[in-house]
Amino acid sequence: MKHSLRTKLSLTIALIMLLTVASISFLSNILIEKEFTNYLTIQQEKRTQEITDSLSQQYDLNTKTWDADFVHTIGMYALYDGYIVKVYDLQNQTIWDAETCDMSLCTQVMDDISHRMDTKYPQMNGEFMSKTISIMKDGEVIGTAHISYFGPYFLSADDFQFLYALNTILIGIGLFSLIFSVIVGTILAKRLSSPILNTVTVTKQISDGDYDVRIAEGSNTRELNELIVAVNHLADSLGKQESLRKQLTSDVAHELRTPLTSIGTHIEAMIEGIWEPTNERLQSCHDEILRIGKIIQDLENLAKVESDNLKLDKTQINLTELSEKAVGNFEVGINKKMLNVSISGDSSAIYADQNRISQVLINLVSNAVKYTPENGTIKIHISEDKQFVQVSVSDNGIGIPKDELQYVFERFYRADKSRNRMTGGSGIGLAIVKSIVTVHGGMVEAESQLNKGSCFTIILPKNKME
Repeated sequence: MKHSLRTKLSLTIALIMLLTVASISFLSNILIEKEFTNYLTIQQEKRTQEITDSLSQQYDLNTKTWDADFVHTIGMYALYDGYIVKVYDLQNQTIWDAETCDMSLCTQVMDDISHRMDTKYPQMNGEFMSKTISIMKDGEVIGTAHISYFGPYFLSADDFQFLYALNTILIGIGLFSLIFSVIVGTILAKRLSSPILNTVTVTKQISDGDYDVRIAEGSNTRELNELIVAVNHLADSLGKQESLRKQLTSDVAHELRTPLTSIGTHIEAMIEGIWEPTNERLQSCHDEILRIGKIIQDLENLAKVESDNLKLDKTQINLTELSEKAVGNFEVGINKKMLNVSISGDSSAIYADQNRISQVLINLVSNAVKYTPENGTIKIHISEDKQFVQVSVSDNGIGIPKDELQYVFERFYRADKSRNRMTGGSGIGLAIVKSIVTVHGGMVEAESQLNKGSCFTIILPKNKME
């Protein structure tokens, strides 16, 4: 049977509190009892010494006589406290004997103490023991006292009452702590589980395709707040991806429909004899077929780059040489638009996949050539530091709107559909760039201002071979 998080938290907190209180109570009982028994043993020794000292005050050194009445009083008080006293002089003659004075009371005291201790502390196996102490006065022995008591220690009725009250207090504190912990645990569990349950509800809605749902309330708990932010970010990301997916479907359908419609119309007209199959018309069909092939090739390239099984063939490459080759691929377009292209800076050789990095540079230069007006400028700058090499491709072309700049590396995202159709782009070139750079352990950045130009920078680790 599965229990809710709130129930588990409440029970866990209550159990921890109960174990804590029980442990404290148990240890307190042990320590208190140990210290209390030590205290009683010491007090017992002090009491016997006090009795002896009191008896010594009842002897007159001048007359060599005892005050029998006061000795009797001291002995009876001692008897009521559980001490049976016998007093002897130097000749071993009995001065006072509790048993002789009141045998029945002595028997009753001994029976009461034995019964009480055997009942409460049967494991102690105590018994009455006797102790003989010399009675001293002014440094002179004046007699002996024979004192019997229950050993090694005994507790009076008041002592047991004190221990009972102490145990009652500890049990009361334990019960109060348990109830308090259950209440606090329930409240705390509710505070912790509430945002989690809301998160569960929202994630279920997200899994059902509702990407507009968000967790409105925050949490004072850092981890829960981070969870809420992460789920909201996940919903936002999935919503954007869903939008891109729908846009991809629309874009691919449009990009394929347009050339296919054109090809179909031309061929149908030629089949029905309306048009003659001239070279110009056949070349037009061929161009449209090449356009379809270019779209499919771009899709295949992106699939290969994003494949988990992509293996890089790293060799020592020179970015300046690769940049020059990339520019050379677009020499016709550059000359046609009379663009001013320059390559500056330099770097040491790095270890990377030459074909993949060439593809990155070709895509960046291709975009720069496409979106830079006639007589425009394209600059390629290469620099390095101890760990990384940077290649930036900047132009003074049409630029990218600020609100769309964050999406340019998204798969299949196209900022301006009409612009891409005009230039023949498929809208996935920058996605390929980002994927290749990322798999090399690098990163790519974009800066742009509308109608002022763009700058794309790739940062690659040098990756020295072992």
